[in-house]
Amino acid sequence: MLEMNLTRLYELSVILYSLSVSLYFIDFLHHNRKANRTAFWLLSIVWVFQTAFFLFRIVETKRFPILTMSEGLYFYAWVLITLSLVINRLLRVDFIVFFTNVLAFFILALHTFAPIHDQSEAVAEKMISELLIIHITMAILAYGAFSLSFVFSVLYMIQYHLLKQKKWGKRLLRMTDLTKLEKMSHVLNLIGLPMLLLGLILGVIWAYIKIEDFHWYDAKVLGSFSVLAVYSMYFYKRVVRGMQGKAIALWNIGSFLFLLVNFFLFGSLSKFHFWYS
Repeated sequence: MLEMNLTRLYELSVILYSLSVSLYFIDFLHHNRKANRTAFWLLSIVWVFQTAFFLFRIVETKRFPILTMSEGLYFYAWVLITLSLVINRLLRVDFIVFFTNVLAFFILALHTFAPIHDQSEAVAEKMISELLIIHITMAILAYGAFSLSFVFSVLYMIQYHLLKQKKWGKRLLRMTDLTKLEKMSHVLNLIGLPMLLLGLILGVIWAYIKIEDFHWYDAKVLGSFSVLAVYSMYFYKRVVRGMQGKAIALWNIGSFLFLLVNFFLFGSLSKFHFWYS
């Protein structure tokens, strides 16, 4: 009975989430502040539901639920929703919630339709450790920071295009200035990079302790350190070479797309990241 009620609440949260994203889209096209406010409160309700489901899962499994592909996607979507709400309240940057939650809704949809593998779940339970949990948590939080940085770069490119085409209007004014968008993108990468580095270090330590046939040439290992290298190159280009504006925004967008390839493709090719398969 409880499981059925939770399922119904989850379905309701997905419906409310889709309505919220739709209202943000209406606001984006027609500058409808009422739609914006309604969308924000719907998203807040969705966050409450999603947090409750997450806490229930913790109680049910008696662990931090991020050890399977489905759980990882859910936590990733929850992180994006949380960060978007916090940033919207602190910075008042219009459209950041819309763009972030289009991405988060896509992630949540993948979670909803992700197949559940009993074998992966069983093996994950056996290999659980605090080190592994911290490794995965830090990696997903880093991905969340990179995701928001990507959204700011996309907004930068939209703003740049509007200015280039001299398309003045309310949308241009609401999107804040290019300098602020570039700065926030940089700050979020500044948060995400060391978090990813520490997460990878902990992951390697865990792998050496727990996995007998751990190899550095594993697809997921190479992909994750390649992501680290790509974002390190971002800082080299921006700080050392002084790259700014459109060029660094495009590099940041490309870096995030590579991150997605690593998350979805390289993970499936890995020989030991089987709880993500």
